[in-house]
Amino acid sequence: MSLSISSPFDGGNIKLVTVEGDRIDLEIVKDHQSDFYQWFYFRVTGAAGRDLELRILNAAGSAYPNGWEGYRACVSYDRDEWERTDTSYDDGILTIRVSPAADSVWIAYFAPYTMERHHDLIASVIEHPGVAYRSLGQTLDGQEIDYLRMGDGPLQVWIYGRQHPGETMAEWWMEGALEKLLDPADPVARQLRQRTTLHIVPNLNPDGSRRGHLRTNAAGVNLNREWHAPSLEKSPEVVHILKAMDATGVDFAMDVHGDEAIPHNFLAGFEGIPSIKEEQLELFHRFGNELVARSPDFQKKHGYEVAKPGQANMSMSTAQLAERFGAVSMTLEMPFKDNADLPDPEYGWSPDRCRLLARACLDSLHGMLDELADYRA
Repeated sequence: MSLSISSPFDGGNIKLVTVEGDRIDLEIVKDHQSDFYQWFYFRVTGAAGRDLELRILNAAGSAYPNGWEGYRACVSYDRDEWERTDTSYDDGILTIRVSPAADSVWIAYFAPYTMERHHDLIASVIEHPGVAYRSLGQTLDGQEIDYLRMGDGPLQVWIYGRQHPGETMAEWWMEGALEKLLDPADPVARQLRQRTTLHIVPNLNPDGSRRGHLRTNAAGVNLNREWHAPSLEKSPEVVHILKAMDATGVDFAMDVHGDEAIPHNFLAGFEGIPSIKEEQLELFHRFGNELVARSPDFQKKHGYEVAKPGQANMSMSTAQLAERFGAVSMTLEMPFKDNADLPDPEYGWSPDRCRLLARACLDSLHGMLDELADYRA
């Protein structure tokens, strides 16, 4: 069986350049109509027992080249369990070394969350009593933007993820959040459903997800730079979710992401918006403190630079929702690498840890419901 590389499948991305013995030269394909690239996901067949050296030649030109330092690629034989493998970055080339134990192996930037798995998730969730489903609208490729609602409380909680499709950890997080919220025996979930109405969009960028993009939709647009003035021609995903948010209002919002370079879990807030309120900002910090207390995988020392007064980027959802609705809104960032505070040499930051962090986030929200209710009264 001869060695072969392929990626024309749901979420796949790679271009074969050359094969010379056990050394395979590759390039990551740019997002459609965009210069962004960093996400890769491909299959290797016919290489059992060989010591492969997979070289991504254009790594230096990727969206976040600093993300390659200390990074290790993900490898799987069953597309369920994803282990890390030896990876290095030198002279602008990312080199992945793997000795496949079978003649079929998948390699990815992070554990993929395909649109097929997304559809399975939605199908399983809407079977539960108390869950309402609707499509917010269609994407440019004609895919549905799936929306789930549960609970009947007065506080309006919006949780959405994967504006950047290559940040697949966001939907693994969503899976964990939904598992907890739908557990009839979980007392935190029961109270959240009683005291809040939860609006959940597990994947806001289906087109980019299926196409194997890092950061953009079918039009090559970064959705998290469209919230100030979205359009049906370029960013219908944001148009549709904002219309739904306008109908319900937003008291608390979490936008779930992944960060290529920073090896920590952290929050980014809405500092710098024009109408910022002291109590609003205090509740944002309160959530972070609650999460630190509940999860050793979360910290507050490392993160993005805080915007100065009046200098928030209003094209981003977290700032826009804080300003538009007075919401306590935030962006959760998880690493592509590993959590440097609590490393796992075998799996790194992983789907299981994403799911567990989601549970801790919901516990943290529960821990501040009284204060959030007072703020919104």
